[in-house]
Amino acid sequence: MSIWRNFPKIKINSVLPFLLIFFLLVGCSQTNNGAEGNNDHPDMITMAWPRDIGEMNPHVYNPSQLFAQSMIYEPLVSYQKNGKLKPELAKSWDVSKDGKVYTFHLRDGVTFSDGSEFNADIVKKNFDTILKNKDLHSWLGVIKKIKKTEAVDKKTFKLTLTAPYYPTVQELAVVRPVRFLGEAGFPKNGDTSKGIEKPVGTGPWVLKTYKKDDYAIFERNDHYWGEKPKVKEIKVKVIPDAETRVMAFEKGDVDLLYGEGTISLDSYKQLEASGKYETKMSEPVATRQLVMNTKVDQLSDEKVRHALQYAFNKKSMVEGVTSGLEEEADHILPTNMPYTSHIQVKSFKYDVDKAKALLDEAGWTLPKGKSVREKDGKKLEFSMMYDSAESIQKAMAETLQAEWAAVGVGVKLEGVDLATQVQRFKANKFDMNFFSNYGAPYDPHTFMNVLSSDGFGFKEAISAYPNKEKLIKEMTEIPSTTNEKKRKALYSSVLSSLQDQGAIVPISYFKKTAVYQKAVKDFEFPANRDEHPFTGMKLK
Repeated sequence: MSIWRNFPKIKINSVLPFLLIFFLLVGCSQTNNGAEGNNDHPDMITMAWPRDIGEMNPHVYNPSQLFAQSMIYEPLVSYQKNGKLKPELAKSWDVSKDGKVYTFHLRDGVTFSDGSEFNADIVKKNFDTILKNKDLHSWLGVIKKIKKTEAVDKKTFKLTLTAPYYPTVQELAVVRPVRFLGEAGFPKNGDTSKGIEKPVGTGPWVLKTYKKDDYAIFERNDHYWGEKPKVKEIKVKVIPDAETRVMAFEKGDVDLLYGEGTISLDSYKQLEASGKYETKMSEPVATRQLVMNTKVDQLSDEKVRHALQYAFNKKSMVEGVTSGLEEEADHILPTNMPYTSHIQVKSFKYDVDKAKALLDEAGWTLPKGKSVREKDGKKLEFSMMYDSAESIQKAMAETLQAEWAAVGVGVKLEGVDLATQVQRFKANKFDMNFFSNYGAPYDPHTFMNVLSSDGFGFKEAISAYPNKEKLIKEMTEIPSTTNEKKRKALYSSVLSSLQDQGAIVPISYFKKTAVYQKAVKDFEFPANRDEHPFTGMKLK
């Protein structure tokens, strides 16, 4: 998973306390409102999760878990397959010609789980509460651009921006922070950043029972305005250890294992091979990338960066490390995202002879009796940073180390904890580092925002690109472009140039996995990477 998604998302140019971002694992206590979890019944689906669901505050980040927040709270619009935006709490919306005013026409007949009315006043109250803590939420581009919120009438809400920002509607589909808490959930001072009274949303589920670090039970919301869930309850069991989660599943205590990293790919393959269970993999949700820091002298030469790409067998590595469950990535962003399907990029097929020739051309030669190439008394060697808790990153790093050694390139591996990896990347204190993009509904525009902004590591990492200033200009221009044709051309120019010059190397497309008991039917992966998976699910 992305190194950023385990931290709270924060404003661009500020230091991560974090996340996504970085936007992410301790819990806040809540009252246990029910029994000790012995009330399981045939109309309940049980899912295992590695950590507590959190306080279920829609306007904050960790410890609240994204999938659980999305069960209770809904957006004005939802993100669907291939980037399509679908009406949700807003039945429609209009955008002014200058791209600065968004008018949302709210759906009739929507109530919160306590029966109170969903209307423009409560939409405005939620937005205004979020804006009072703008620094906490300004990682989301639209937050920084909101000039005015207005409840025009009971069913009409208007957002006025300081400047055009095309991803506005797409960003309103994210799970947090722009979802809606009912009046009864607000604290007396109205500041939800310090906590809420209770989780009151318009979503299909209500939190019924919660025992911190043990389990949570969500029941069907009888006030739900849309198609009601087909099962009565969802139980989320907290099982921190991955092997224990698998054992609980095999024992029948768990119906569903779902998510990114919830179980290892090896466990997935074993459960799939048994034939006893249903298994599914999603479309690509993000790209694993290797970022080469061109501020490092040896990596400032494009020939060296290209040689390194030719010098490893990406297809073989991905198949071996991921047991064939991930696909070799040809693009730095998955092509199932908006504006990415048409991008043309340079191909780097495995070719050791070509790699050696490029290194020779760049002046890096292999002295007799030595294993590492040299130039002007300097060795061609780098450090490669990876998350020590991420087995796939570690295995890929070890593979690259071995393959590059064969062409005379030295690599020192540095396994660090996630927080250190994030901070060093942001501080530009790395030679090479693993990363992944954010996925739907954040990309591709969030990836552009991060690459073009100070303090995230990317802008500094592409310092040696001769067209860096042009790229930065185009990246910052994209969000404010109201012309669709021009926007598409800008994405094509930026993404192809970024990849062709070799500092951002696509490795593999990773996916969500799901393993579930055969009694569970109609499981589908949500298009939004962070949404819950329970829509439409039923038990035989």
